[in-house]
Amino acid sequence: MLRIAKANKLSGQVKVPGDKSISHRAVMFGALAEGQTTIEGFLPGADCLSTISCFRKLGISITQAGDRVTVEGKGWFGLQEPEEILDVGNSGTTIRLMAGILATQPFHAVVEGDESIAKRPMRRVVGPLRQMGAKIDGRKQGEFTPLSIRGGDLNGIAYQSPVASAQVKSAILLAGLQAKGVTSVTEPLLSRDHTERMLRAFGVDVRQDGLTVSVEGGQKLTGRHIVVPGDISSAAFLIAAVMMVPGSSLLIENVGMNPSRTGIIDVVRAMGGTIECRNERIVNEEPVADLYVVHSELTATVVEGDLIPRLIDEIPVIAVMATQASGKTIIRDAEELKVKETDRIVTVVSELSKFGAKVTPTDDGMIIEGKTELHGAEIDSMGDHRIGMAMAVAGLAASGTTSIGNASAIDVSFPGFAGLLANIAVE
Repeated sequence: MLRIAKANKLSGQVKVPGDKSISHRAVMFGALAEGQTTIEGFLPGADCLSTISCFRKLGISITQAGDRVTVEGKGWFGLQEPEEILDVGNSGTTIRLMAGILATQPFHAVVEGDESIAKRPMRRVVGPLRQMGAKIDGRKQGEFTPLSIRGGDLNGIAYQSPVASAQVKSAILLAGLQAKGVTSVTEPLLSRDHTERMLRAFGVDVRQDGLTVSVEGGQKLTGRHIVVPGDISSAAFLIAAVMMVPGSSLLIENVGMNPSRTGIIDVVRAMGGTIECRNERIVNEEPVADLYVVHSELTATVVEGDLIPRLIDEIPVIAVMATQASGKTIIRDAEELKVKETDRIVTVVSELSKFGAKVTPTDDGMIIEGKTELHGAEIDSMGDHRIGMAMAVAGLAASGTTSIGNASAIDVSFPGFAGLLANIAVE
């Protein structure tokens, strides 16, 4: 149980945990690379630790101490057939990207996760990997876990993805690196491109042409030193908190500023919020900056279209922030929220309404009316880390005290979240 009291203001200078997406990929690509990969700033959250566990079961030596990780890469075909089931826990990134990797391997593996993973759609990855020649089965003809994968002898494909999904794109590109010929993925909208950037950092030739990204089979990865920036999806909760609590200002250091992930900044600025980017630089092909955030009076906006893939994980906290914006904020084109750790349309509406917020669900998003006075409530994260953190942010602006059940889920992406809030909040 996490208890949050109303804050008079927020202030300080902080760092957020390492980027979850980049941490996953650094371990995976390091395992596939030839030679040693060292990782600094790794996110030691439950999801990323599941990735480490799976690759250890595949015969890779990995040492981890806090946010520092060393991976002894064995090259593409140094992986060993696992003697037990690979358990990804709650990590959709792990299971979908690993499906692409296992599709290249000439052995059999079974992958499963927790109850949440068992409900999440896998055919969006299984289908194209089958087209490439991988033998994959699972419940409901491969729609759900556990997945049984026997790979090897793949052929490149030109895949038209029906969804803008970095996980789908990454799985296909990873399989394509050991397929005959060229493999390409064309998306309806650009999804986040951490895979493409990091593959280049590991020495892979990745080509981009508009909405199409392609790789040629037979390429090798070379081990290297990776510095993981702070996760902008974690920073988003602090940005929203500053916007909601009058008198607040905060410097958030070392935040990843990948253009495919900065939709939250665009939305805050569109609502009238002040965010200043300082000390901008490039680290391992990824743009990084320090963010200085100042409380601002917000007005409503519309969040839709090609902005959605750039902030899909931040929508719960955007909805919370919208309760303190004058007017009616509309979020649409966000059907992907239904297949996250929870149906985030349903959970955001149910939990945010407990604060007295005026929020209405739609088929592809929600409508939030502001400015609304919030009052403390008893909340359930439903085991979803982003719901837990979003409701904690609401608690900072709500009168009284807010209690959040199943708050341990927050450790999936933001270990130390409650302690950080306590350090920057002035009651």
